[in-house]
Formats: sequence, C-alpha cells, structure tokens
Amino acid sequence: MASLLCTLLAYLLGSVSFAVVTSRLMGLADPRSYGSGNPGATNVLRSGSRTAALLTLLGDCAKGALAVMLVRSLSPTLGLGPQTLGQVAVAAFIGHLFPVFFGFKGGKGVATALGILVSLSPVLGLLAAVVWFLLLAATRFVSVASVGAALGAAVAAPALVGGRSLMAAVFLIAALVVLRHRANIRRLLAGEESRFTLRRSNPPPR
Repeated sequence: MASLLCTLLAYLLGSVSFAVVTSRLMGLADPRSYGSGNPGATNVLRSGSRTAALLTLLGDCAKGALAVMLVRSLSPTLGLGPQTLGQVAVAAFIGHLFPVFFGFKGGKGVATALGILVSLSPVLGLLAAVVWFLLLAATRFVSVASVGAALGAAVAAPALVGGRSLMAAVFLIAALVVLRHRANIRRLLAGEESRFTLRRSNPPPR
C-alpha cells in the first residue's frame, strides 16, 4: 500500500505543469496556445520572458528530483525498496507528460527527467546535462541536445545506477523522451527544425 501511495503522489507531483502555472502567475499567455504548444521552458521562452522560462525549467527539474528524494528518505521507515524508487521516478515523469490537472496534455519531460536523474545518481545527472549543453552548443537544436542527452543517460545508466529496477526506470524515461521528440526528429530530417536562440521574440497575445 505504501508503494502504491508513493507512486500515486509522485504522479500528482509530476502533473504540476510549471510552464502553465508560471505563465498564469506572471500574466503571460498559456504556453499551450503558441509556438510549439509544448508546456516547457523552451516554448515559454518564446513568450519573451526569460525569467518565466527559467522558473519553468527549475520547477520542472525540482519536481522530478523531489519525488525521488522524498521516497528515498522515507524508504527506511516505510520499508520501500529500489523497485518502488524506480516506480516513483517513472510516475513523476509520466505525470509531466500526461498531467491530470491539465487535461493530460503535458510537455516533453526533459527538465523533469534531468531532476530525476540527478536524484538517482548525481554523476548520471551531471553527465546528461553536459551532453545536453555540448550538443546544443554544437548544433543549436534543443531537440538534438535532448535526444542525445537521453540516449547518453541510457548508455551510462548500467555503470552509474545500481539495480535492475532503477536501470529499467532510466531506460524507460530515456525512451519516452525520444518518443516525445519524434515530430522534432521528422522536422530535423526534413531540414525544417528551428534553431535555439536567446533573442527576444514578439510575445504572443494573452
């Protein structure tokens, strides 16, 4: 019962869309109504507010990390094992992809995945972040950086994350990140993907 309850709570925590919440609090347009329609930090940046984008990024990272860290801290008391920790990691990530509070229409999960990875293994999280930044600097495609970081995390997981349950969780999260970027991959192959820029754009109507 404790394992099921923790998994459910992790899903609910993951369902908090910081892109939508931050935009509402700052009086910005709903990120699902412009640009890519993706409620994530990259799309929020198109609102013209770097602060909103940064808060979205930090919030999405934090919720993934918090879900795993809470269960890890409670494990000795509740007798929870690695399997529950893996379930919680995946549940928090699924919550971001399909948030119950926002019509099950969520983001691509890169920031949330990073928070989860850092809480499972700081070294693995750091490796994924470094791969992401290097690929973004080399290509200026957020999608390439995100997919590359996910694949890199999956490859490194056996050496950096102990236990089959946690490795399986990392593999599943990485696979879902890639799947969520399938439209970006098609645009990349067609030469139609937009490159990342920090230049301010015209904010969408509210």
